[in-house]
Parts: sequence; structure tokens; C-alpha cells
Amino acid sequence: MKHSPISIVVACDQPTFLHDITAILKSNSDMTVVASCSDGTAALQAISLLTPTVAVLDCLMPGLTGLDVLARISEDRFATKVILLTASYRELITAFARGAKGVLLKEATPPELVDCIRRVAAGGHWLPSDLIDATLERDSRRSASQRMFESLTKREQQIVMMVSDGRSNKDVGRRLDLSEGTVKVHLHNIYRKLSVNNRTALTAMAVTSREVLQPAVYSVHQPSRQRAENWAI
Repeated sequence: MKHSPISIVVACDQPTFLHDITAILKSNSDMTVVASCSDGTAALQAISLLTPTVAVLDCLMPGLTGLDVLARISEDRFATKVILLTASYRELITAFARGAKGVLLKEATPPELVDCIRRVAAGGHWLPSDLIDATLERDSRRSASQRMFESLTKREQQIVMMVSDGRSNKDVGRRLDLSEGTVKVHLHNIYRKLSVNNRTALTAMAVTSREVLQPAVYSVHQPSRQRAENWAI
């Protein structure tokens, strides 16, 4: 059975870089670039009109930045998954913490960009492996963080999973039938158990432990019809 190509909106204010990325993606038969934009405002308009599978956005653009567009997509609950491109390691975790499904340095190779888009389009996440290694010292720290997450309750694991996907406390509460205040209490306990003090640090840990956290999202009792609808993105 032949699948529809991955529809993509690309946005960058650097003409040569934008041209090169667009050409790379168009060379793949399983991808189609539906819009190529030079600023965030045009990108948001294209996403609103065309609802592509994936949006590949430069993190820093005049007017609306990639992060601004990501925030608007989250607010309007568009189904489009966002991949942010940046020249700075410092911005990568911030982008992921705010809800980007994939983050890449602009110096990434074409195969890395293509693999990232395919993984994100399939429902996965993408973060440069060298950044993960630098953050958690690869396997030894990864195993330790997984053990720490296993010490959380199922509800706490659910909240970690949602927060690491960029959801606000209000949105998490709505999806879990909890008050925003209760979510804050859970987060306070999570921070204490994991020895972190903010959402960005929590997300950096969660990136490498999704195999521990993923089942927790579906482990609570079968949701009602209304709650099931709330899970739709």
C-alpha cells in the first residue's frame, strides 16, 4: 500500500539555506514541500492554511521566530509537528521543552534532517545524540535517570511525559482531570524526586527515558469519551 508523502512547510530567513533545505527535501520521494517561507508570519499562515504533517522552522527569524510559531501552533492545537533548526546548542533543549518534536543544529547533515523528519512524522522525537550524551553522559547517566523515573508514581510519570512534550500545567490538568494547582503540587514532588528545579532540566532527562515513561500515559484507567477526545492533538 502506497502512503501519502510527508507534507512539509519550511521556513528560514536565509535565502541560500532555505533553498538548499527545500531542494534536499524535494529530492525524497516520500516528502513534498507545500510551502517555502522566508519568515515566521508567512510560515504560520501556510501552516494554518495547509495543515502540513511537519513544519521545519528556523529558531531565529525576524518578526515571529520559530519558537513563536511553535507557541501559536500549540495554542491553536494544530496537528502539525514542529522541527526547529538552530545554530546554538543552548537553544536545543529550550525548543524541545516548549513542544518541538525534533530539534537540529543547522550544521546537521542532509541525511540527519531527512531521518529527523521521517521519525517526527511517524510520531517520534528527535534530539541530536551528541547533545544527549553531553547532558547525561550517555549510558551510565541514562540508566541512572531511568531508575529515577521508575521511582515516580504512574501519575507523576504521565505528567513528566506531557510536560516534556511542551504542555502547560493548565493543559496537563485538563487532560488528566486535575486542577492546575494539583499539577503544580505533582511537579514540585517530581522536581524533588529527580533533583531538578525547572521544566527544561526535566525535559532533558525525559528525552532519554521515554521507554520508561511512554507506557505510563496509557496505564491509568480507560478514559471516558470526553477524556479520549481530549487526548487528540
